[in-house]
This record gives sequence, C-alpha cells and structure tokens, in this order.
Amino acid sequence: MNKSIPLRILGIDPGLRITGFGVIDKFGQKLSYVASGCIKTPAGDLPPRLKVILESLAEVITTYQPQQVSVEKVFVNVNPQSTLLLGQARGAAICAAVLANLSVAEYTALQVKQSVVGNGHADKEQVQDMVQRLLALDGKPGADAADALACAICHAHAGIGLGKMSTQGYRIKNGRLI
Repeated sequence: MNKSIPLRILGIDPGLRITGFGVIDKFGQKLSYVASGCIKTPAGDLPPRLKVILESLAEVITTYQPQQVSVEKVFVNVNPQSTLLLGQARGAAICAAVLANLSVAEYTALQVKQSVVGNGHADKEQVQDMVQRLLALDGKPGADAADALACAICHAHAGIGLGKMSTQGYRIKNGRLI
C-alpha cells in the first residue's frame, strides 16, 4: 500500500432483513470514518430481497469507490433455516463486491470483536463504543452499521498486524494467515 494514498475499505455485516455497511479510509496506521448505514429489505419473497441487497451494495460501491471489502462470516445457529437465509444474504453481498472486481476478505464475528474490542465475546454495545472511539465519531453508530464498520476496522488491523503486507487471497484461521 502506498503510504501517501489512503486505502478505502468497505465492511459489510450481512443480514436478510438489515445489511449494515461501513466505509473507512486507512492512511498508514490512522483510520478515518467515511460513511455507514443500513440496507433494509422489505418483507416478502427471498429473490426480491436479495436483489435489494445486491443493488444497494452496488450503489454503495459506486458512490464510495472502496478498494477492498471485508465481510463477516456466517455462524451456524440453532435454526438451520435462518442460517441458510443469512448465507444467501451474505452471498448477495459478496457478489456485489465481486461484480465490481474487488477483493473480499472474510472474518468471523469472533475475529472482528477480538480485533476491535479485544474480547471475542464482546456484546453489541461494546462494539458500538469502540467503533465510536476508534473512528472519533460524535455519536454511537447503529448496531448493524457499527458491526460493518468493525469488520472494516478488523480488515485494516489485519494488514497492520501483518507487517502491512497484503492479505488479499488469504484467509485467517485461528489467528493465522493461511
């Protein structure tokens, strides 16, 4: 990464009902807030909801021109149907990035929370507080936007912690680059 040009990172917290997004700039080791928000899908059939996520994230990408994207990985919960729906929303989010020829890094919720809060089991309020502090925001971002910003921050920290080498094309498993 050229130190004179900031790296713009889009973080995505996928959800079928609400997908959070957050955009930050990384300039050396300094992080700065660019934008964040939520994409809300209407109730109803799955395909039109996935279309809203895909098209809305494509618009975010066009507007903010990120160079890299980080997406939170799906966790398996008690309800397999919910996990499947969340996975499809995540797939729509990844497709928006891939269609824009952007690299996509994936992080578990545990990795994101560990990176941002220092505790992989932090609650949403702690994530919101730390995102507000790390990005010097005037107020707390909403929960979904904060999770997306945290995902972007995690990606920015992953590059810093690895001697600023590119993490593109790699995955992190058990805290190690593979």
